[in-house]
Amino acid sequence: MRWSGRGILWAAALAALAAGAVWAGRAVLTRGYTGEDFDIPAYQSAHDEDGDGVDDQTDVLRGAKAYVATRPKYESRYYDGGYPDDGYGVCTDVVAQALRAAGYDLRALVDEDIRANPSAYGISRPDANIDFRRVTNLDVYFRRTALSLTTDVTDIAQWQGGDIVVFPHHIGIVSDRRGRDGVPYVIHHAYPGQRQYEQAILDGQYGVIGHYRVS
Repeated sequence: MRWSGRGILWAAALAALAAGAVWAGRAVLTRGYTGEDFDIPAYQSAHDEDGDGVDDQTDVLRGAKAYVATRPKYESRYYDGGYPDDGYGVCTDVVAQALRAAGYDLRALVDEDIRANPSAYGISRPDANIDFRRVTNLDVYFRRTALSLTTDVTDIAQWQGGDIVVFPHHIGIVSDRRGRDGVPYVIHHAYPGQRQYEQAILDGQYGVIGHYRVS
């Protein structure tokens, strides 16, 4: 087949759109399933850090959903006080705000652990305002302080809404919604212009390196 210049441009545009669809979205949600569809009961923590009558696991899940419902814009900025206050954020802020909704101040907790164990993080000059917003630091912190769980995404019963999942350069909160194969979606913030914050990326191109549960 012989392609005209215009045909080549159209083919390139369609290829780019297809590639974007694969990246962003496996990401496109259909109706979604829940653990009940796979006879997986929802996990509830025995602990309620903020004493609001809702267990930590549920609070973390709800906090993540409430945060992304504000549709934060993606941009990495430094903030005095640590927590973004202007509608911008990055992936780590989803986790920080989810835990904040459960009564955990991730900024203070990470800073305390870094200062007590600087060699574990490889940090010589701690900065509480930014250290808790770095994926590598959070992976170390949760590995040290939270319950470590399987990174095998095919073991679907071990993945619960409100869990924390870490990728090599990314982090998010596991959703209570699942795909037709039972693999949960992830609540996350990955790039500028992101339209959906709850996406099927758990078994995608990122590659899971950590899976944690706070309590």
